[in-house]
Amino acid sequence: MKVFKFGISLLITVALTYCLNRGWDFGTPIPPLGKFLDPFHGFWANAESRSVPDHELPIDGLRDKVSVVYDSLLIPHIFANNDDDLYRVMGYVTAQHRLWQMEFQTHAAAGRVSEIIGDKALDFDRNQRRLGMVYGAENATKAHMADSVIGRMNRAYTEGVNAYIAGLTYEGFPLEYKLLDYAPEPWTELKMGLLLKNMSKTLNIGEDDFQMTNALNLFGKEMLDILYPDQEGVGDPIVDNPGGWRFDAVKLDTVPLALPDQLVNIEPATQVVRGVGSNNWAVSGLKTANGSPILANDPHLSLSMPSIWFAAHMKSPNVNVMGVTFTGSPVIILGFNDSISWGATNAQRDLVDWYKIQFKDNSKNEYLSDGVWKKTNKVVEKFEIKNDEPFYDTVVYTHHGPVVYDDSFHGDSERKYYAFRWIAHDESLELKTFYLLNHARNHKDYMAALDYFSGPAQNFVFASTEGDIAMRIQGKYPVRRKDEGKFVLDGTNTSNEWQAYIPNDQNVMTKNPARGFVSSANQYPVDATYPYYVHSNVYEAYRNRRINNRLRQMEEITPQDMMTLQNDNYNIQAEESLLFMLSHLDSSSLTPEQERIRIELKNWGYINDAQSTAATYYEVWYNTLYRNIWDEMQNQNVALSLPSDFVTIHLMKTDSTLSYYDVQSTPEKEDLHQLINQAFKRSIEIVEQWKTENTNPPQWGYFKDTGIGHLLRLEPFSKKVVNGGNGNAINATTGSHGPSWRLIASMEKTGVKAWGVYPGGQSGNPGSPFYDNLVDPWANGRYFRLHFPHSEKETAGYRYFISTFNPTSR
Repeated sequence: MKVFKFGISLLITVALTYCLNRGWDFGTPIPPLGKFLDPFHGFWANAESRSVPDHELPIDGLRDKVSVVYDSLLIPHIFANNDDDLYRVMGYVTAQHRLWQMEFQTHAAAGRVSEIIGDKALDFDRNQRRLGMVYGAENATKAHMADSVIGRMNRAYTEGVNAYIAGLTYEGFPLEYKLLDYAPEPWTELKMGLLLKNMSKTLNIGEDDFQMTNALNLFGKEMLDILYPDQEGVGDPIVDNPGGWRFDAVKLDTVPLALPDQLVNIEPATQVVRGVGSNNWAVSGLKTANGSPILANDPHLSLSMPSIWFAAHMKSPNVNVMGVTFTGSPVIILGFNDSISWGATNAQRDLVDWYKIQFKDNSKNEYLSDGVWKKTNKVVEKFEIKNDEPFYDTVVYTHHGPVVYDDSFHGDSERKYYAFRWIAHDESLELKTFYLLNHARNHKDYMAALDYFSGPAQNFVFASTEGDIAMRIQGKYPVRRKDEGKFVLDGTNTSNEWQAYIPNDQNVMTKNPARGFVSSANQYPVDATYPYYVHSNVYEAYRNRRINNRLRQMEEITPQDMMTLQNDNYNIQAEESLLFMLSHLDSSSLTPEQERIRIELKNWGYINDAQSTAATYYEVWYNTLYRNIWDEMQNQNVALSLPSDFVTIHLMKTDSTLSYYDVQSTPEKEDLHQLINQAFKRSIEIVEQWKTENTNPPQWGYFKDTGIGHLLRLEPFSKKVVNGGNGNAINATTGSHGPSWRLIASMEKTGVKAWGVYPGGQSGNPGSPFYDNLVDPWANGRYFRLHFPHSEKETAGYRYFISTFNPTSR
């Protein structure tokens, strides 16, 4: 009996040991619970105390001691005696706080997520490789490493990251590694290239070529130009300089562009992401209370935890710069130094084309170009898959770029093939731009730095302690003929290819304009006299006008005024549509509750504050009306883009007989008047339904339901906020996107003063008090003074703790 009991106990012990030391996947991956629940080395070890003592750390390769002083926000102030040590410690410190994020985002860019979470990510990974993300990153890395200064900087940063990784044990792994049961790998310079391509994909890969091709063939050119105009009639471009473009523009042949004549029956994987935009502006000292320029910037991106940004201050004998950087970048991306400040918004310009390829046969070994059969290059991509066999995918490359869609990936039955031409595939030196901006002293240096920037195309705002303000729209732009880039192109004819690029000195720019300010908010960039064709389907129509209207009116401007403006919730779209919609309501048919809501809307001031219920009713009403107007397009069997809000409202006011007003799902033929009334009543039903599912009142802040989600969509590591704004307000906060960083910089000759905040925290560890400590201040419009010392001694008043890094030889 004793032997039997011992055998049973042994069997249970073995079974428990086996179960606790292997991972499981029941739809949601479960890590080995033995390791994960270990009180000394598992997830409990990731709990961090707010109290951190001063400490010293050795790093291989350091030439001298480096001090890192942390302030109360956990912002590192890095003081180094040479640039190599500065960038090496920057790499170490960033990895110390954000290692998992650094690696995960570059795995995602490289199409390697399947290695971490299994085959559920394989379609995503294949798409990343087929878009040429790694191909573009390799080209960018090659260019950066060939530059003696940037290559040296990247190597030092990489060594710093790897010094941190080399010292890690399982106990010190970031929590996500423990949850997903894998370990960090060494950092490489290629990962910095992948980081750049990841941002290019976020900001400049969106296009509507397939959708516009379908719209052309379904509606005809005349209606297409009405529904999707190049410029939406809003005359407030970033730079308005009629007749002032004094240069000889590059000329192309004037052969009319051949328009496609077939529908494309696939759903593309690079659709435009709405909500990705930004605001920036700079006002001259003539309009400020202290006589110094003030710069403001708030880039609008997907809100995530950890935040996309990491704040840092970097000081050596050659540079003193502060701001935010992408985790994995050795330089400050948006910020200021002793002499200048800069910021950026997305320039939106179309930098993607799709070419229809004619292969010689099913082998896809050759394709037609100007009557000649050219050889393709086939790349076999290997995908490692967690707990599964590798998957192999063959990607065909032409001189245009990779063939993304074929019979094995998002292809149609007619086996049409399309090659992807993207500016981000080319060699580029974006990190050199930011390196030079970090070191810039004046407007001349700013201009020289931007010459190296290819993409994603940005509107770069500038202000200096010398009193200058400026704006330059910088990217590597192909010279295009009218309508070129809107549609799928014939890849057999080289006349359809990019033949020349706009010279840097002919890009749109301005310095010290007479109006006393510069600004951008993703709107159409330039007046009609600019000699180059400019196109994008996503130019912004509302925020930019609100910004410019306010800046024209404002005088004696202070930094606090700029903070207030960044948090402005005024809704110009509502101002331009609501009264028209109300005028069409049939009051005699309304119930008492519907009449109450009508009066509330009539008295509303068009401000999307968090407490407003009128904002909720307007947004639901307009969105319901919008969907009903364009329901025909949504029911088509091919990919189509819907017209913009601006075009929709313009057509409602000017064309009461538009055929799209008829709702396809009903037997009756509706007109606009009926549509507006139906949408109003339906919108109230939608809000009433929401009220039955939620305990909070239908105020806009609750209804909008802004969420800052963890990168793995883990709810315990995510956060909800209640705030105002919407995509068309200056405070462009939606349910998932918003101001990812707010900066105000007062460029005073006696010393730059700056304030900032972002929705997150400096630490990527959910167990840290600095993981989400900035979220609530951000949601409430609060800013923090950004301490900008010139020496370690100046930090005495706000030190949190000090990390001292020493060379290992000492």
